[in-house]
Amino acid sequence: MLARSEGFQEGDSVEVKAGVMCPDFGGLSLAGWQGRIIGVEQTDDGETCVGIRWDSATLAAMPDEYIADSEEQGCDCVEMYLRADEVESTRARDTEEEARHCAGQVQRRGFWLGMGARGKRVLDVVGETDPDDAEEMFEAWETHLKRALTFPLDAKVSEPQDRGRLAMGDNVQVLAITDVDDLRGVLVRIKCGWRKRDFPLCDLEIVPRKSPAYLPVEDYCVWFANR
Repeated sequence: MLARSEGFQEGDSVEVKAGVMCPDFGGLSLAGWQGRIIGVEQTDDGETCVGIRWDSATLAAMPDEYIADSEEQGCDCVEMYLRADEVESTRARDTEEEARHCAGQVQRRGFWLGMGARGKRVLDVVGETDPDDAEEMFEAWETHLKRALTFPLDAKVSEPQDRGRLAMGDNVQVLAITDVDDLRGVLVRIKCGWRKRDFPLCDLEIVPRKSPAYLPVEDYCVWFANR
């Protein structure tokens, strides 16, 4: 436990005072943002600063533009240092566990926002799902891809295969989406020669690249690899 300074100590809940602006993102008001003290420091000129980890309500309302800018700058948007005179004591409105869970969601959102247009497309699919619920996210992709794709599709195996007759680079035809699996994700029915089988979509690449199906499937594969 840190010693008290300016009346604050580690674990105290604070609220940012009216008129305080974000020091790292011009035009963003921090008034009303709340969180918990994670550190109290003295600057070289004798000023007291406090480190704040934002609570779940603040994180849930945080603008995407700020999250994306923080990701681009290599900063952690879930916490911030302010002068001690810019905050005041308040009552906690969530638990530390709730705050940590929401912080993880925001950090994952920041990762995708940092990918630009692709990341925004990914968030359009899974942004409202529970990131800890794999089944829910896969089902969201299944719904999206069924709307976005028109079958049959030409594709090739894009990942090394540990078993079976197919090898990386083999050409196949994708006939339909068949199921979702907690480990393999979205499954599709493919045809290679006269054989048909279910196969993970994440191991396929649509050909040619100019196909309207290429981008939706690539978005899914990039998400699957980074989920």
